[in-house]
Amino acid sequence: MTSGLWERVLEGVWVTIQLLVLSALLATAVSFVVGIARTHRLWIVRFLAGFYTEVFRGTSALVMIFWVFFVLPPAFGWQLVPLWAGTLALGLTYGAYGSEIVRGALAAVDPAQREGGIALSFTPWQRMRLILLPQAVPEMIPPFSNLLIELLKGTALVSVMGMGDLAFSANLVRLALQESAEIYTYVLLIYFAIAFLLTRSMRGLEKKLKAGVGKAPRKKATAVRVPEGSGVS
Repeated sequence: MTSGLWERVLEGVWVTIQLLVLSALLATAVSFVVGIARTHRLWIVRFLAGFYTEVFRGTSALVMIFWVFFVLPPAFGWQLVPLWAGTLALGLTYGAYGSEIVRGALAAVDPAQREGGIALSFTPWQRMRLILLPQAVPEMIPPFSNLLIELLKGTALVSVMGMGDLAFSANLVRLALQESAEIYTYVLLIYFAIAFLLTRSMRGLEKKLKAGVGKAPRKKATAVRVPEGSGVS
């Protein structure tokens, strides 16, 4: 490929990374808010959180992109740029999957931990912040890592809006060169490289969060001084 075509592909990579970061941040926020809401003591809060999860988990991300970009603007009289439309659609969709990860991790915490917080007269928010989340978050990292990779692959869906992501840029280059095998091989390798970096980063984060969990603090060895003339050698 010529340098101009490579620049087009690299611009697509940058757009894909921007979309990935923004939608991942939104999906993370949605995951924790909805996931924690699904463990709330009030049934109406649990119902609304569960309803959101079922709706967005049961619909196609591609159709959601169509709704956000093509259907909602005429209804409300405003138009989102493709980057923000893709961020909103992907963040809300994958956040619904992430909320189940959060809910499951919180439910897996030993009930005795909750009871201990109640015995210490902690408020529900204090129990969540000081007891439950520190134990649940490390267990969320592996499934969140898988969800992040799925989100990376889902960013290719925004090409239907004409957004210049990696998939859209690669298709333009393919049309210019009339060469499919070479172009899409490069695209596969680029997606794999990004996914590999994400996986290694998430593994490092998991090790850092789990460091010291369940381990007793090390005791410093103290030297015992034997008095002179005690007869102990």
